[in-house]
Amino acid sequence: MTDPQKGAARPSVNSRLENLRNLAPAERLARVADAVALTEAEHGTFGPGGLPLTLADGMIENVIGTFELPIGVATNFTVNGRDYLIPMAVEEPSVVAAASFMARLARKSGGFFTSSSGPIMRAQVQVLELRDPHGARARILKERDAIIAAANVKDKVLVSLGGGCRDVEVHVFDQTAAGPMVVVHLIVDVRDAMGANTVNTMAEAVAPMIEAISGGVVRLRILSNFADLRIARAMVRIAPETLETAEYKGDRIARGIVEACALAIVDPYRAATHNKGIMNGIDPLVVATGNDWRAIEAGAHVWASRSGRYTSLSTWELDAEGHLVGTLEMPMALGLVGGATKTHPAARACLKILGVESAQTLAEVAVAVGLAQNMGALRALATEGIQRGHMALHARNIAIVAGATGDEIDRIASSLSASHDVRVDRARELLEQMRAEKV
Repeated sequence: MTDPQKGAARPSVNSRLENLRNLAPAERLARVADAVALTEAEHGTFGPGGLPLTLADGMIENVIGTFELPIGVATNFTVNGRDYLIPMAVEEPSVVAAASFMARLARKSGGFFTSSSGPIMRAQVQVLELRDPHGARARILKERDAIIAAANVKDKVLVSLGGGCRDVEVHVFDQTAAGPMVVVHLIVDVRDAMGANTVNTMAEAVAPMIEAISGGVVRLRILSNFADLRIARAMVRIAPETLETAEYKGDRIARGIVEACALAIVDPYRAATHNKGIMNGIDPLVVATGNDWRAIEAGAHVWASRSGRYTSLSTWELDAEGHLVGTLEMPMALGLVGGATKTHPAARACLKILGVESAQTLAEVAVAVGLAQNMGALRALATEGIQRGHMALHARNIAIVAGATGDEIDRIASSLSASHDVRVDRARELLEQMRAEKV
């Protein structure tokens, strides 16, 4: 495996870190650091001040400080026969636990299997004030090669790496609120970058040429976050007996997952929550690696609406042998170079923990995590309901809100979970009793 940060070979990682949840945070970090050979400096990025204020001040405007999120590591993931530890920056309880547990179940069947298309992004150039938009389209396409050449002049490094502008599309909108409109798409292979800066620069570079060719006036010159040519796919196949619990038969759970997905496919009210659960897995990995989670969200929801009706991003079925088969396919514009992936020390360390070799591999792992998270939510819904497990993990937060500190937190959380009564007022009652008993 090649470390994208250093280019050095790294041995394969065993993602089955047993009993990680029972360790203290420092012990967990030490175990992960040993597994992926983090340096002392990389180890330090996960403590307070991991993003120095001087760096933060250079990343965005009007900086007044930094904002921390918990970073956890989801374990047990096997993707295309290789193990991965998944760094996840997220505030919601149960996300890391659910992903890890579903990955553990999937591991028994070989894990997740993925594929993806190339790292292709679109830039859009809007042309207005045209009397003959279809004629303008023909003139622009006639000069396709010249436009591609002009775009590629702006990023010779990308071209030298095998990327660059590959094609030109021209879309005509005969009637809009701004009159007839032509929109030119530059189709660009961005390699291991997310690609926003690259395609935006190319769009601006070719704008004068497109104006001259079309006879119109160029307005917008910007990428599209609907990365429909940059698709990542994941699939998992689970035997029913793998899903079995003390209370539910495996085939009953598998059928319940399929039935829950069926509602998301036909009902946008359910699909919104269903897809949010998928993004519960994807977004934390995107954030942890310094990528643009807003772009990923935007592309995901347009993809879910591409038929003209908002629907499920995933599909769950039973195959001829009764095995549960889950699939997820969606746009995934992620990068290993540029932006916060290079400037944020913790993002660089998270990429080392993950150990992916390319932006395409990162995209495929992200979709596998999304599918695992989706399976976890549907499994809960098909059995005891979503709140039982979620609130048990949320109990620690409730204990903290109630004022618990130190070992009080775990003791209060355990009592709340055991009674299935996870409320702040109840936590305060328990805390008062506990402290009174110590007096």
